[in-house]
Amino acid sequence: MTSYSDPSRPSGADAAALTDTPDEALRRSLGVGRRRFLSTCTAVAAGAVAAPVFGAAPALAHGRDHGHGHDHGRGQVLVPPHKRGIILYTVRDATARDPLASDLPSGFREVFKQLARHGYRQVEFAGYRQHANAPGGDNLETVEGARLLRRWLDDYGLRAQGNHGFIPSSWPLTAADKDTFKKHLEIANILGMDHMGTGGDPTGSSYRADWDVAADKWNALGEIARREGIKLYTHNHDSAYGFLLDRGPLDDQGRPTRSSGIRKLEYFLKVTDPKLVWLEMDIFWAHVAQYKFHTYTAPDGSTRENVFDPAALVARYNKRYPLFHAKDGVVDTANGMGWDMVPFGTGDIDYTTFFSRVGLSNYRNPMVEDDNSPSATDPAQSLREAKISYDNMAALRRRRR
Repeated sequence: MTSYSDPSRPSGADAAALTDTPDEALRRSLGVGRRRFLSTCTAVAAGAVAAPVFGAAPALAHGRDHGHGHDHGRGQVLVPPHKRGIILYTVRDATARDPLASDLPSGFREVFKQLARHGYRQVEFAGYRQHANAPGGDNLETVEGARLLRRWLDDYGLRAQGNHGFIPSSWPLTAADKDTFKKHLEIANILGMDHMGTGGDPTGSSYRADWDVAADKWNALGEIARREGIKLYTHNHDSAYGFLLDRGPLDDQGRPTRSSGIRKLEYFLKVTDPKLVWLEMDIFWAHVAQYKFHTYTAPDGSTRENVFDPAALVARYNKRYPLFHAKDGVVDTANGMGWDMVPFGTGDIDYTTFFSRVGLSNYRNPMVEDDNSPSATDPAQSLREAKISYDNMAALRRRRR
């Protein structure tokens, strides 16, 4: 297994004008009353009062701002306007909604229009399906569908930055899987993406041998993607930050039972080519990993502590992380994860410190995500919370020293 050093090539920054003017059409499409709409537009999210685990600082209160760099002495914006994005999984109920049965935004075209009104300038796809009655039909996972999506993105000043889509499960690759993978690369290029990826870990295993196989596979896929001008990325949840089982006594299947203290994803970073494989950190799940995986069993059987620092990992591997999921949480030590998901900017994760520590604001692409935004009883909730999250991201400022 080849081990690679870290630095990777930079990516150019795109520029887009920022407009975000609430009006009556926006209020009606969100399905809220005028008083509630005005309250949402002007409210400042309350600062966290509970200190997150492991000494992370509490989040600052967030106010609304649409500045391009500085705002009348308030300080430098941490996420530039053209880098503020959202993964469409957050509003999946809206893209899947029947436009013939609702006055709310439905399908990709209307959702793009609404997100652009909120201020977003980037989107990340989570597949290319929508309601069958929406313009273009239910399945846009075709060359023709991609051209239609690209036209709508251009109409509303949005840029696609990635997709949680097809990564072959087979290895070595079958001819059919390779053809499907190349089709998705073609779609990504039509949509103008710099990146294409998946929502799952390279492997669910805890054993080094399986991560070696995953690294070989991802290096091979990354080379195919590179030839098409696309950066291939893997999106990870908490388990990928657990400790590798690579030392100690073997079990009855000949597998190690203890650890050297190396985290699984850190090992993956070391054995994949930085010119071929990138990562998207889900910041919420990285904080869950901080809570869950802070001790390991060493080769001698002792328990050792190693607290995970998500921002330090990003800083260490720098441009291996071109994308983030900006997902917020409130501390909850009773649920087994340490955190409960909430809309961005309304929780305890200290995003001011996180974005300040990882830097490279014109390189990173943070995508707002909230798995829980769609509501069975409030069909307007996901797009309403998408607006709240945008305003809170726009309000982030570097702390003045």
